[in-house]
Amino acid sequence: MSRPAIARIDLSALRHNYRLARSRHGGRALAVIKANAYGHGAVTCARALASEADAFAVAIVEEALELRDAGIRQPILVLEGAFGPDDLAHATMHDLWMVAHNAEQLALIEAHRSIRPLTVWLKMDSGMHRAGIAPADYAAAHARLRALPQVGPIVLMTHFARADEPNEAATADQIATFDRATANLPGERSLCNSGGILCWPAGYRDWARPGILLYGADPMPSDDHGLKPVMTLESAIMNIRDLAPGEALGYGGRFVSDTPTRVGLVAMGYADGYPRVAPTGTPVAVDGQLTRVIGRVSMDMMTVDLTDLPAARIGSRVELWGNTVPINTVAHAAGTIAYELLCNIKRVRRDYIG
Repeated sequence: MSRPAIARIDLSALRHNYRLARSRHGGRALAVIKANAYGHGAVTCARALASEADAFAVAIVEEALELRDAGIRQPILVLEGAFGPDDLAHATMHDLWMVAHNAEQLALIEAHRSIRPLTVWLKMDSGMHRAGIAPADYAAAHARLRALPQVGPIVLMTHFARADEPNEAATADQIATFDRATANLPGERSLCNSGGILCWPAGYRDWARPGILLYGADPMPSDDHGLKPVMTLESAIMNIRDLAPGEALGYGGRFVSDTPTRVGLVAMGYADGYPRVAPTGTPVAVDGQLTRVIGRVSMDMMTVDLTDLPAARIGSRVELWGNTVPINTVAHAAGTIAYELLCNIKRVRRDYIG
């Protein structure tokens, strides 16, 4: 019998979330499956969406080539663009779309020779100040690309810094900046990431780019946007013991019982991707009933409180996050975000359903 730590991936929930994003935004939607589909398995997720996704997006060329090798034929956008001439050669050979976000990438495209026109997504820095062409330079960059015979369609894009803060003016300012700088430029547009899709209709254009929302982790966890969790991370109780009042538990003795405490040992740790910094009190569910983490999470194991769960036994199912324990709740307790938790999942088996 294998170790019970497992990530159950609900592909029907993935498709539901994609359809919700596409319907809410209108137009077309890139399914962002970079970083191994945020820890869910890029190839399997791409195949699950292949019949309905308009296109996919990844971070780097290597991620795109993995999808092509697996038989994915939809357009694939490489979000970080080219790091050198070889990346553009792969783009031509495998029909990849490329982002261009700085002068060096424009120069690489100008030096690239191909009989197949390259689709370029020209990224503007409309206010995030991380990557992108400055608004004042954007029209000139667009003109440089339009003059090249090796460049075909040009999509105009930007990225929101604070779309998950619906009461902040920053996103409205970014939309206005983008619209002013592109007012007289031809081409399709793409502005909205997950937060933009859910909260900023003013940014709806030709293409949406849903990422984290595809996996059911709402970027605004205080709201209910109808997303379904795709990953349920679970394991099982592997040992049970009782602590007397005053006894310490685990590394560092950080948890000391003040009453008789029944402790369940769970086959899950930070080597599997569960956050080591999750404190005592972080919620878990045992056989569907909520309880809490107690003590320090270790590499392969963690401990949970079974004091009020007398029916729990060795083999009882433990949900670390999923439908009963929202991943955003765990992320908040650990002082991080759902993106990081999902991307850190490793070593556990993945079981695909739906």
